Amino acid sequence: MSAGPLRQPQLRPDDLDPEQRTLYDSIVSGPRKGGAFELVDEDGVLQGPFGGFLLSPPVGDALQRLGAAIRYRTSLSGRMRELAILLVAAHHHSGFERHAHEATGTVVGLTAAEMHAIHSGSIPDGLEPAELAVAELTRAMLAGDVDDRLWARCVPELGARTAYELLVLVGYYSTLALQMRVLRTDLPD
Repeated sequence: MSAGPLRQPQLRPDDLDPEQRTLYDSIVSGPRKGGAFELVDEDGVLQGPFGGFLLSPPVGDALQRLGAAIRYRTSLSGRMRELAILLVAAHHHSGFERHAHEATGTVVGLTAAEMHAIHSGSIPDGLEPAELAVAELTRAMLAGDVDDRLWARCVPELGARTAYELLVLVGYYSTLALQMRVLRTDLPD
């Protein structure tokens, strides 16, 4: 967990008002259900960024729907998606994102060596051309921008749609990392 006391209430299902409960039910029964990591703890408290979503159900619902679209309805392959998410996690030192998405990364075929390279700040060797384009674009986005040369080299490999979806993915997972850091709900990296 980040330094300092927890700033986010640990809301159990019985603590929720009707608007929060609707959002909670949507998260735990939606496409994330049965994934590679537990959404709730033994008391039913939402884990990672999801508990924070309950602080403002209208905003939290928009975020969780965006996250579901990024995870389940883009043109990014599972390996490309998890590669990018793990690069974001490494950049932001987000233990929760690393924990959750290494579990998911294993399911979609990322190797332990690939995930170790990412966590160590490197792009793994032996990536397919589209995966390499995702990794290079993600690192540039995390540094603040993509120069014209890199864009011209990577986007034809991916297509404009996939490049845009990647851009939104990097922004979304960076938002979650910031949320967990500020609310002190992130796991140690």
